[in-house]
Amino acid sequence: MRNKKAFLAGILAGALLCLATIWSGMSTVDAADGSPGAPGAAPPPPEVATMVLTTQRVSLTTELPGRTSGYLVSEIRPQVSGLIQKRLFTEGSDVKAGDVLYQIDPAPYQAGYDSAAASLDTAKKTAEQARAAVSASLANVERQKATLALAKTDFQRADDLFKDKAVSAAERDHASTNLDVATATVRAAEAQVTSDRAAIAAADAAINQAQAAVQAAQINLNYTKITAPISGRVGRSSVTDGAIVTAYQPMALATIQALDPIYVDVTQSTAELVRLRNRIEKGALQPGSSEQKNVAIKLENGDAYPHEGVLGFRDVTVDPTTGSVILRITVPNPEGMLLPGMFIRATLEEGVLDQAILVPQQAVSRDPKGNPLVMVVDGEGKVAPKPFTAERAIGDQWIASAGLAVGDHVIVEGLQKARPGTPVKEVPYTPAPPPGAPGAPGPAPEQKSS
Repeated sequence: MRNKKAFLAGILAGALLCLATIWSGMSTVDAADGSPGAPGAAPPPPEVATMVLTTQRVSLTTELPGRTSGYLVSEIRPQVSGLIQKRLFTEGSDVKAGDVLYQIDPAPYQAGYDSAAASLDTAKKTAEQARAAVSASLANVERQKATLALAKTDFQRADDLFKDKAVSAAERDHASTNLDVATATVRAAEAQVTSDRAAIAAADAAINQAQAAVQAAQINLNYTKITAPISGRVGRSSVTDGAIVTAYQPMALATIQALDPIYVDVTQSTAELVRLRNRIEKGALQPGSSEQKNVAIKLENGDAYPHEGVLGFRDVTVDPTTGSVILRITVPNPEGMLLPGMFIRATLEEGVLDQAILVPQQAVSRDPKGNPLVMVVDGEGKVAPKPFTAERAIGDQWIASAGLAVGDHVIVEGLQKARPGTPVKEVPYTPAPPPGAPGAPGPAPEQKSS
């Protein structure tokens, strides 16, 4: 029995020895081949996707908030007082310049016009009488001059006869008196002519005054028809038929606004204006193309407006409460989509960077202080952190204004495997196509709930 147990123990020991020898040989072969499963073998370097930085020409834009306002705005107010007989427009409709909007009771103004016209006729008749009187006065002057000439002749004859002692002194004195009377009569007739001519001037002035009164009465009569001064869309009426209105009252009867084109007023900070001007003066930013005044418009819900606007002018006054200035943009509005007071966002071109370095945002991380940095692969194929200055975002990329250089190999994908100082294997980074482009992944299939 003891021999049998010893025999079995020997067989078991031999089998264990053979297994140990075989395992040892396999481990030696694996170690010689350098396979990953071999104890002490170094793992391969992780694979990361990198992009080599280059310079690009980038157009810089800025998005500014603003609101729309009418291209032309006219507040309708009465220019004469009276009773509104009729409103002649439909609220919210389009009107043409010259269309009658309200009718004020014209009766008192018609009476005033008729009275002024009658006064003008009276003034004209008075002027005609004054001219007739002048004609009569001139004829009288001529008659008196003839009498004067006869008186002079009689006096001369009487004086000669008196010298010859043919007539008495009384007769000569009588002829002299007649001469003096004739002279005075001529002067009186000439004075009457002057007076009558002054009457004509006064009558002409009265005519002018009466004509002015007729013109004023006609204007007031015309003002009883309140017309549209501009073409556009009229809003709601603040009065109804039968309302009493006064000339130039503070409250407008209605408002007309021209909506095509329409203004968009946006605000821009003066600090941003100074920064852009300094960069352009230093040559860091080019003024841009001739299309720089074209402005893209986004609606309040984020949809793009189908028409571009044109930058008109920049206000010359800074709002002291906000430190900003107003930029006015003229936008076509043929469909009437934009209404006054709507909130919009305008995208304006600031200029062009000829040597811009762009970094994908997915490649950027932050240090504990919040400063941006990227992981780059150095000349030895090892990972190294590199901080940089991110100036602004352009789409899904950052503009690097300092810290990065052309030729840097920036890790875009595989950052979780890239540890500073460790070697990595580079593969070129291939950006994903934008949604809707050929090769872009389609939408996920709709899940049906059971």
